[in-house]
Amino acid sequence: MKNIKKNITKKIKQLGFDVVGFTEPNVDKTTSKNYIKFLEKNHHGEMKWLERHLEKKINPKKIWNKVKTIVVLGINYSPKQNPLILNKDKKTANISVYAKNIDYHQVIREKLGNFQKWLLENFEIESKSFVDTSPILEKYFAQNANIGWQGKHTNLVSKKYGSWLFLSEIFLPIELETNSYSSNNCGICKKCIDICPTGALYKNYKIDARKCISYLTIEHKGPFPLSLRKNIGNKIYGCDDCLAVCPWNKFSKTTQNKDFLSTKREKTLDFFLSMGEKKFKKYFSKSPILRIGWVSFLRNVIIASGNSKSRKLSEKIYKFLNDDNPIIRGASIWSLFQLIGKNQKKRIKEKILKKEKNKYVLYELNITD
Repeated sequence: MKNIKKNITKKIKQLGFDVVGFTEPNVDKTTSKNYIKFLEKNHHGEMKWLERHLEKKINPKKIWNKVKTIVVLGINYSPKQNPLILNKDKKTANISVYAKNIDYHQVIREKLGNFQKWLLENFEIESKSFVDTSPILEKYFAQNANIGWQGKHTNLVSKKYGSWLFLSEIFLPIELETNSYSSNNCGICKKCIDICPTGALYKNYKIDARKCISYLTIEHKGPFPLSLRKNIGNKIYGCDDCLAVCPWNKFSKTTQNKDFLSTKREKTLDFFLSMGEKKFKKYFSKSPILRIGWVSFLRNVIIASGNSKSRKLSEKIYKFLNDDNPIIRGASIWSLFQLIGKNQKKRIKEKILKKEKNKYVLYELNITD
């Protein structure tokens, strides 16, 4: 079995993965209890699949009853520059590092498929592979496999790659020697907690996803909570603040994988406000951004535009007051009213009240001074 493990590790590295570790398919009681508490507090918000997948999350054998070893893989996606720089220009459309090129799920799935084929042909061993859309406590298993540790931002941290690792897993039906558990190296640092714009990281190693900008801009389908809108800043898809501020990133090197590096110049909010649904689908055809759909994406851009302090953008937002979707009309009212004067607000309110029937949109109109 030692030769198999050695050959597996060698092949995985050849396929372009940067780190690999081996662990048992067991979840300890403390981790299971903490996960259940997270669900009971409803800190997962609209992500109800986390509830449906509970049994599989805390027992990998519910996913595949043959599993005896979990192989955890990590691939570096560290950017060329610290993404915190983009927070400064309020007119720039701020997109999370991982979404600036091809969907990483596709890239990693192809590599995993090649590995599985190789494993079956050379050792007659069947396997199952997973990227992060599967019901697996991947950060927990990554720590058990000595890939890194779960930082105070609840994400994985590596001494070599900082916070910039994509994770995936391979389930094997054979027992292999496992790695040692990775110790926590956060110390007294809490920069990730301090920098969180919306207070989603409310305690060490604790997150309320309902306040997280990544959750709001990607998973949440309704209006953004009023109390959080200004804190979203110029972010239109995801947020990297807690990852980017981590001191361990100083040891990371820019990824060598071209599929994970940004291939386009940063775009302005104005650029996306001028984009229709058809162009959106074409522009993001290979991007994970396509998954959230046009309405959520446009809502994000409109809210960020309201935080831009750019009177010029108000002209572009104005046309969305007549959009068919009430989520867009409501977001446009809030955003527009952040950028224009009292007299304009009064005229627009009077005009909207003559025809608007949707209760949510009317609510936005009434709460905006």
